[in-house]
Amino acid sequence: MAGANSTPSSTTFGSVHDFFHSTGFEIGRNLALFMVAVFWLGLAFWVYRDARRRIDDIWLVATAALLGLVPFLGPLVYLLFRPPETLADARAREVEIQALEWRLAKVEPHCPICRSVVKDSYLVCPVCTTQLKDPCRSCERPLERLWQVCPYCATPVEKNAVKKRPAASDLDAELTAEALLHANGNGKQPRAPRRLRAASR
Repeated sequence: MAGANSTPSSTTFGSVHDFFHSTGFEIGRNLALFMVAVFWLGLAFWVYRDARRRIDDIWLVATAALLGLVPFLGPLVYLLFRPPETLADARAREVEIQALEWRLAKVEPHCPICRSVVKDSYLVCPVCTTQLKDPCRSCERPLERLWQVCPYCATPVEKNAVKKRPAASDLDAELTAEALLHANGNGKQPRAPRRLRAASR
């Protein structure tokens, strides 16, 4: 009778014992441990490769690789403290900043009269028709003010003759006309220049 009363519990314990010592359980346990080990090594390798892409110092890369070998907790710590951008992204950003600075520092030529943007090959301003450069008498390419010879065809540059100053009478006439244009509103004409009054006497 005593053996009959202990039969259910001993049967249950024997079934659990047999399950944990069965071949299927051992295979599943070994497979799970293998998957965990592969996942751990994969995380460690990912930490190493990601550190090489983001860190330029070899010692810091080695430190990150060792940190990645800490099971599961090491990669989490690395994710918290890794640089926010890769080395390639940092170099690309630096190149973009340098290109932007170069564009901002580049001074584009402007017309001295209307301040419109012109090109170095322009002879006159297309907006206000101001002459910007003189053409070469041989190849008709634009010449700079300080050039003594055309760099395109080796033709000597002829300096423009200095314009003659207007005569004194023409200058007095121009001054009188300008004064008449700016006469005050009381109907009186402005006084003639002293030179004209002396001539009239």
